Amino acid sequence: MCPECGAHVPGESRYCMTCGAAFKVEASAVSDAEDGLDIENRVLCPDGNCTGIIIDGKCSECGKPDHESVS
Repeated sequence: MCPECGAHVPGESRYCMTCGAAFKVEASAVSDAEDGLDIENRVLCPDGNCTGIIIDGKCSECGKPDHESVS
């Protein structure tokens, strides 16, 4: 529920769709360093339109295999 106008909003919303009030976004309890994500050496999805990264030979978002890891 929006604290400004009282409208119902989805649980993970950052803004109220009725009045536009911004909600506080709590910081993640796990940082990228603790999560094991290596930003410097990540491999982007070969799709070109996807924002995922290659983890264990496939894209974390769309699931496409990495063309370099396919034999």
